[in-house]
Amino acid sequence: MGGSVKDVQSKAELDSLLGGGAPVVLHFWASWCEASKHMDQVFSHLSTDFPHAHFLRVEAEEQPEISEAYSISAVPYFVLFKDGKTVDTLEGADPSSLANKVAKVAGSVNPGEPAAPASLGMAAGSTILETVKELAKENGSSKVENQVKPGLSDALKKRLQQLIESHPIMLFMKGNPGEPKCGFSQKVVDILNKEKVKFGSFDILADNEVREGLKKISNWPTYPQVYCKGDLLGGCDIVIAMHESGELQEIFRDHGIDTNGSNEKKVGEPGTGKGGIVESSGLSSTLSSKIESLINSSPVMLFMKGNPDEPKCGFSRKVVEILGTEKVDFESFDILSDEEVRQGLKVYSNWSSYPQLYIKGELVGGSDIVLEMQKSGELKKVLAEKGVVQKETLEDRLQKLISSSSVMLFIKGTPDAPRCGFSSKVVNALREEGVSFGSFDILADEEVRQGLKAFSNWPTFPQLYYKGELIGGCDIVLELRNNGELKSTLSE
Repeated sequence: MGGSVKDVQSKAELDSLLGGGAPVVLHFWASWCEASKHMDQVFSHLSTDFPHAHFLRVEAEEQPEISEAYSISAVPYFVLFKDGKTVDTLEGADPSSLANKVAKVAGSVNPGEPAAPASLGMAAGSTILETVKELAKENGSSKVENQVKPGLSDALKKRLQQLIESHPIMLFMKGNPGEPKCGFSQKVVDILNKEKVKFGSFDILADNEVREGLKKISNWPTYPQVYCKGDLLGGCDIVIAMHESGELQEIFRDHGIDTNGSNEKKVGEPGTGKGGIVESSGLSSTLSSKIESLINSSPVMLFMKGNPDEPKCGFSRKVVEILGTEKVDFESFDILSDEEVRQGLKVYSNWSSYPQLYIKGELVGGSDIVLEMQKSGELKKVLAEKGVVQKETLEDRLQKLISSSSVMLFIKGTPDAPRCGFSSKVVNALREEGVSFGSFDILADEEVRQGLKAFSNWPTFPQLYYKGELIGGCDIVLELRNNGELKSTLSE
């Protein structure tokens, strides 16, 4: 510590530094980004003035594991830690805000002095500050220069989709296949060449609009990115793992990609039960029974890589997102956790890749088929025909409760036995005005209690609603009553 900025080379190194307990300020940057370079100078000055904190740099696209861990989609980006826990973040080129945040975490420059704006006036030269201010002004905010703004234009979306679908296998990389500009891009090019597949590529260093826009469209913050028939496979780590396991070749084959001179198609068709399975599968009766049991363990069963909260491949993520959009309750099985099931299910279903989606024991297919069925409305139809109903989300449930009575009161306890003074006062006010109302005891259901706070953006109880709209809490209800407006408000 004491005035130096350290470049972090691995997530293990970062975790070790965070475990030390000292304040940590982490700067995600990129060599191509001018805002990053200017903020880096401010960052260096701050490290001098706050010697008791660690000042760490991460080159976002060279350390994808760290970038993904903190969901980095733009640079410069700062994460501040205290006692090993994230306490604050800052996106963009805003030196004053950074100085304030650092001061709060690491302490002011001199004891007794206010934190804001920390040391900038003393340590950072005026040229640096003016440059950063101008940069922020040019961008209309404190975001990265040329960064794609939230909400991509229709023209850019169309362009990105056309690029993604321009080749059956499409690689977005740094540089080109003949001259990759980073080690990760080089590795993916080598793997695709080993798989003997033809692929298109796009140099994201040549077009910042594409570079930043694709991160948003794919929800994947780093490069390279590999797509197969329009679906994101993932980045370098995932492609390496799939190549080493043989899964990559299977996916290419199942999507009709020519691999090693072969253009073999998958045998099964969606909805045919076992995807064209033959009786003589060669599986042991024990394994067959285990697989059948897993398939039928839920009306909707997804065999995937990873789990719904942390999918381990882009195809699995896609199917999870589709089921979420369709509001379908489903169970899942991580095929990476059981090699016997992973290999056995391929034979059982005659479907050689993952994910695999089953509805009421019948194979639907993989991500491409599930996506097509969703787009055409066929998935919703199949789910309905099989008796699979949409799950009720917490938001759906809260909306139903709020609308269950024209006047609806969420209280602690019941109208006849309130469990707090505020609830009692609101009940008495409604009864004095002769207002009929429904009620719900939030002490009886913690999910509703916590969910309604976020839903209504009102942190306390009681809460009174009229025709689905929040009126307010105890103070507002009593004020309306005292002004003679309560009954008229609840009968408009």
